[in-house]
Amino acid sequence: MLRMFRICTPLTLFAFASTLASAQFVYKPAAPRTLLRAGHVLDVHTGKETAGETVIIEGDHIAGLAPTASTPAKPGDRVVDLTGYTVLPGLIDVHTHLTMATNFDPYFELTMTHGKEAILGVENAKVTLEAGFTTVRNVGANGFTDVSLRDEINAGHIPGPHMQVSGPPLGITGGHMDENLLPEQYHVVGEGVADGIPAVQHMVRQNIKYGADLIKIGASGGVLSKGDDPQASQYTLEEMQAIVADAHRLGRKVAAHAHGAQAILWASEAGVDSIEHGSYLDDAGIAMMLKHGTYLVPTAYLIDWIQQYGNLPALYQQKMKDVSAVEKQNAIKAIKAGVKIACGTDAAVYPHGLNAHELDVYVNQFGMTPLAAIQTATLNAADLMGWTAHVGSLDTGKWADVIAVQGDPLHDIKLLQHVPFVMKSGVIYKDEAQPTAVDKPQPTQGGFGATISTAALPNLPPISENSF
Repeated sequence: MLRMFRICTPLTLFAFASTLASAQFVYKPAAPRTLLRAGHVLDVHTGKETAGETVIIEGDHIAGLAPTASTPAKPGDRVVDLTGYTVLPGLIDVHTHLTMATNFDPYFELTMTHGKEAILGVENAKVTLEAGFTTVRNVGANGFTDVSLRDEINAGHIPGPHMQVSGPPLGITGGHMDENLLPEQYHVVGEGVADGIPAVQHMVRQNIKYGADLIKIGASGGVLSKGDDPQASQYTLEEMQAIVADAHRLGRKVAAHAHGAQAILWASEAGVDSIEHGSYLDDAGIAMMLKHGTYLVPTAYLIDWIQQYGNLPALYQQKMKDVSAVEKQNAIKAIKAGVKIACGTDAAVYPHGLNAHELDVYVNQFGMTPLAAIQTATLNAADLMGWTAHVGSLDTGKWADVIAVQGDPLHDIKLLQHVPFVMKSGVIYKDEAQPTAVDKPQPTQGGFGATISTAALPNLPPISENSF
């Protein structure tokens, strides 16, 4: 091997290194048709659990469901034995921060770079997907790192969920979306800061220009930010109306971070599509949300996790205590009033991969039935995202996003906290019963037009599957 490198010319070495660096790996289904032989299939529309059904996958879409007894395998089919499992659609989390980590140290925030965020995103996307969440909304990331993460996942270069992304969230000067940790002499401003109607219109259009699928705004102060009050409204009604008008006209929905009652009321009146957190939601806000069909995304489990494991800096502790004291009871009030609920977790405030704990809160603290809780992470979340045609159920023509659990999640919602089987777009990313059946990334053309293959490099050691 050393001798081979000694006789290589510099040009040859450059070409070899460049080819390896430009190698791209794409996940592809192993067969044109995959038959998932299920013990039971959960219909999230009705709650019916049909025994002995087969989910028929063609390429990356669901071709249909049929009784296993009348669905024989054809030559070339891949058959997956899930007869010991309950099969249901991949779950959806509409409030994640995949490019962020669970670290509340202000110095950690100040030393974060776009490069670090991108690397965190690759790790957290895989963890989230393997937790059974095949679709997410990423509501806030610096440097459009979530746009890049989405694009690389869509290209098949890295594993991760389907993503809708917001890029930098919009907020007022000194508000929750601004950078408030450094003194004036550094003149640091959050990427999405915009004040006044012309400025917020420009920021909406700029985010869309650089790839945002939705717009995230700070309607109120927050908890994990310095110097602002979660109960204080930040954007005015008029500013939010301008944001919503531009976003909707350009085909994007708007998610509003809103803790305070006034902010919830104004954001709902302005026409945002979802209220995130909703801690101080009152009767007027509930009425406005019902009037406009606004979703509530409770992000409730993070309260439990912070109380048990969190180690917040002193400047955030009192705000967290105040919000935690009221958020859940107001969410219960909203649910009883008929406000639409979509599952969102604020993953990054607690570790990624624990997303399904949110559904346990809905059932065992909010009083939802297990089916209603699952619907928040399937049908409702898909509706909020405008992706009902693609995700949220195992209907014919939708993306082949399928998970399976041992046991019945309608009897024990906690089963969703451990998902042994995950398929996204017809690709198996996790199968604990048959680890060798997990689809491996296949190399595509390198930078010099040659497929990267160890067969083409007989004198070199094999390239590890984990090296991409």
